[in-house]
Amino acid sequence: MDVLDLARTQFAVTGSLHFLFVVLTLGLAPLVAVMQTLWTFGGKPVHERMTRFWGQIYLINYALGIVTGLVMEFQFGLSWSGLSHYAGDVFGAPLAIETLAAFFLESTFLGLWIFGWHRMPRRLHLACIWIVTLTAYVSAFWIMAANAFLQNPAGAVERGGRLVVEDFGAVLTNPMLAMALPHVAGAALLTGGSVIMGASAYQLFRRTAEQEFFTKSLRLGVAVAAIGTVLAVGFGYAQFGPIGEFQPGKFDSPLAGLGLGFMIMIGYLLQLVVLFVLLPVIRWLPRWRWAHPIVMLMTPLPFLAAILGWLAREAGRQPWLVYGRLTVADAMSPGLTPAMITTSLVAFTGVLGLLAVVDYLLIARLVRRGPAAATLGAAPLPPPERTPALSL
Repeated sequence: MDVLDLARTQFAVTGSLHFLFVVLTLGLAPLVAVMQTLWTFGGKPVHERMTRFWGQIYLINYALGIVTGLVMEFQFGLSWSGLSHYAGDVFGAPLAIETLAAFFLESTFLGLWIFGWHRMPRRLHLACIWIVTLTAYVSAFWIMAANAFLQNPAGAVERGGRLVVEDFGAVLTNPMLAMALPHVAGAALLTGGSVIMGASAYQLFRRTAEQEFFTKSLRLGVAVAAIGTVLAVGFGYAQFGPIGEFQPGKFDSPLAGLGLGFMIMIGYLLQLVVLFVLLPVIRWLPRWRWAHPIVMLMTPLPFLAAILGWLAREAGRQPWLVYGRLTVADAMSPGLTPAMITTSLVAFTGVLGLLAVVDYLLIARLVRRGPAAATLGAAPLPPPERTPALSL
């Protein structure tokens, strides 16, 4: 491959690996918030234990996902400096707002939530996880706004050989954003629900002693996954309207067409199984041991569909990086050689691949050990008794 194809491959691989973390983080955050809401207002200990257990899985994925996001930042300066030079004034604005406003707030309140167990009033502690969830989706909005600009550079004009913002409102109301954001949100809810479904089915299949815990978890996972499939499939098809208007040949390329085709097949399959098989029998499903392996096998499918959808969205824009304004070839950094890109490709893929494996192993280990292994929110140990001093 030449240097351009190598650079594109590098970004596709690292972007796909990073998105695996993102889609699970967005999916688990509202689920954990719902669990804690049930505990706060219902008072059942099982809901507290669910919050702590699934919250710890969320934290594992969140922490490792941040590292993969840092690797993504290097991509723009390393291989695509032409994008920053030509469109950085527009493309960089949503990314900067996401970092300064949304991500900082998210990480701050996440820290308060992590260390606030048994220290904060229960309802204030609950507010922290809901703020974390809200800011996570606000972050997704700004990221998708930046991506929508690449798909359709609305609200920008060219001056002095560079794009500048003419109408920031048009950037935020981009037609390529309106349907894409709820589609991503639906895919995230489907993914988070499927992970909880699969892990719960695994424990129930093993005849765990934690029957109530994983029965409630399985039912909640099915309900959220059902909502996710409706949003993901519905808004996925709704995107064809703006795509047909602004990028009529988007799916003509083999890669984009293939990714779209498989994504639709997986989406239909998941919607069929979740809505018309699992949801109607949600009351009895935890007791049907024969069905649990089927639920477990479904777990990786939302991740695969998410990656295929991302590839279809990005590959279908080629050869443009900013559609109709800047080609991928013109956006490449000058002076790159195949050896340089190959070295960074191997390095980035190795780091992100290792993080993905570590993420899976840590989550799988916690799932196998069950709720008793969760350390998040554990009650503090009482202080050791002091031996009275001897008086002379």
